[in-house]
Amino acid sequence: MEKLKLMLVDDEERFLETTKKLLTKAGYEALTASSGEESLELLGMHTVHVVVLDVKMPGMDGLETLKKIKTLYPLTEVIMLTGHATVEDAVDGMKSGASDYVMKPCDINDLLGRVEEAFRRRMGIEERISMAQARSYVKSPREILRQKAE
Repeated sequence: MEKLKLMLVDDEERFLETTKKLLTKAGYEALTASSGEESLELLGMHTVHVVVLDVKMPGMDGLETLKKIKTLYPLTEVIMLTGHATVEDAVDGMKSGASDYVMKPCDINDLLGRVEEAFRRRMGIEERISMAQARSYVKSPREILRQKAE
């Protein structure tokens, strides 16, 4: 199975540094981006399975970034992260394709559990896509018999 690759996107440098250290220590590969624009650039260069995305950022905010990620990289799982959560933000994020919503400060083990769950969901989708593609190439016994009869 492929190894989980994740990206943290937050305008708070201290949060990025601290969380990346904790993730690396726990054996995870993590990229960081301090803006929505930077995250989109990195996604264009790296395979990322799960993005942990802050809602409130200057410039391109988290909801706008989420929408662009889901348009450009629809299989990428996105977990929204905020210290200023409102019910409206959570609903908008989930409607726009976020798979989960976490409040800051968050427990690193809770965050990792959610990231792992999002990763499993992504791998399941990829497996179903691969199986569907394989089925389109493999002929059924009826098709084989029909071709021989012709």
